Amino acid sequence: MEYMQAPPSTSHGNILCCTCGVPIPPNPANMCVSCLRTQVDISEGIPKQVSVHFCRQCERYLQPPCTWMQCALESRELLALCLKKLKASMTKVRLIDAGFLWTEPHSKRIKLKLTIQKEVLNGAILQQVFVVEFVILHQMCEDCHRVEAKDFWKAVVQVRQKTVHKKTFYYLEQLILKHKLHQNTVRIKEIHEGIDFYYGSKQHGQKMVDFLQCTVPCRAKTSQRLISHDVHSNTYNYKSTFSVEIVPVCKDSVVCLSPRLAQSLGNMGQVCVCIRVSSSIHLLDPNTLQVAEVDGSTYWRQPFNSLCHPRQLEEFLVMDIDVIRDQRLGAGAGLVSNKHTLAEVWVQKTSEMDSGQQYHCRTFLGHLLNIGDLVMGFDFANANINDEFLNKMNPHHVPDVVLIKKSYDRMRRARNRVWKLRELERERDAADTDDERQYNEFLEDLEEDEVLRKNVNIFRDASKIPVESDTEDDGAPRISLAEMLEELSLSDATGGDGAEMMTDS
Repeated sequence: MEYMQAPPSTSHGNILCCTCGVPIPPNPANMCVSCLRTQVDISEGIPKQVSVHFCRQCERYLQPPCTWMQCALESRELLALCLKKLKASMTKVRLIDAGFLWTEPHSKRIKLKLTIQKEVLNGAILQQVFVVEFVILHQMCEDCHRVEAKDFWKAVVQVRQKTVHKKTFYYLEQLILKHKLHQNTVRIKEIHEGIDFYYGSKQHGQKMVDFLQCTVPCRAKTSQRLISHDVHSNTYNYKSTFSVEIVPVCKDSVVCLSPRLAQSLGNMGQVCVCIRVSSSIHLLDPNTLQVAEVDGSTYWRQPFNSLCHPRQLEEFLVMDIDVIRDQRLGAGAGLVSNKHTLAEVWVQKTSEMDSGQQYHCRTFLGHLLNIGDLVMGFDFANANINDEFLNKMNPHHVPDVVLIKKSYDRMRRARNRVWKLRELERERDAADTDDERQYNEFLEDLEEDEVLRKNVNIFRDASKIPVESDTEDDGAPRISLAEMLEELSLSDATGGDGAEMMTDS
């Protein structure tokens, strides 16, 4: 404790303290600092130990009466929250300075060093420095309490896609993890043909719907149900349901467009291959290499379905191939893909090698295929397809075979895969025996499509050793280490529960 000296006077002599007689400079109280400390304590009434409530689940502090704030240790926000705890008891003093004293992060103590001033005897101004200790008490906030209850929700987002394949959902899962939209979910449940996201507020559910509409071609409907109504305060309690339907078209699907839609897309052929599904459907004409994008609103006005699903893919052997160098399109044609090469091929089913029957078709895989390669495709010549637009087409315009992608050794690709993806923590009703195969196909799509994996966080798998060279390499596409992220665990350095950091490899 010390006192603030009065402005210097014309006399510079000392006086004796009125209590102990020690010579001191003149001051309004005529007392030395030691004697004045025994007479007056300006920090009286200010608590030296205060409790602060902290939620361990969401790591937020309680600001009375009912506001929870996210504050880092020794931050300005935490300092303001602590000072508000002392505001009522510091009305008669003036705060000069406040700052944190270092404490062990796991001690559950926050020490604050305060400097205050107050006018005391005969107008003398005293300044005092003292420490206030804040004890952190654990208390679960209402939001976390509802999450732990597992049965409270005010909004549910029901995402559905009427397909037999889950490629779109696997891609959507990675986008949700990358943008951290799963943090506000109360519960995630996987069901047949889709997945449900439960939220504690309608705003969080609406945020998820807006994200889905910007990410995949879909349409949404909203409904709500009245739970309770207070006639005195005129307040209503609703449960909202958002129904989101994704277009039933996946990557590697063969579709048949309506004549009107095909003409509006640049006079492309009606039979097309879906090469990617992002915010729109990316279509490719295997006969001309024309590409087009169909957004969600266009699809729902003129819908089309997949003619075959990926389970109907058959393996073919390339017998002969002839690359088409000059391909001229008619007037009004749209864009042409520069990443693919048009070629005419003769193929034969690997399951019918004894019969010797071969099929002739055009393909967009001319840059990948050679004689003797294996390729996956759809057999239209021996398939019975009931489609409105396909049945009205000229039979001469329907190809016998549509080739989709080159076939590689899956066992070798899985062995050489040194990366992994994260997954959402969700409830599963029943394990589908086909889920593992579909997930591996999605991983293969990421390896083959560079544009697709730009929106996905890929992590290096530390449990696998990268293969430097492979004498039996079949040319299968791989993901380079430069495109992977590395997970670093800081539990050994900090002694905590194990925080994770993602850095570029």
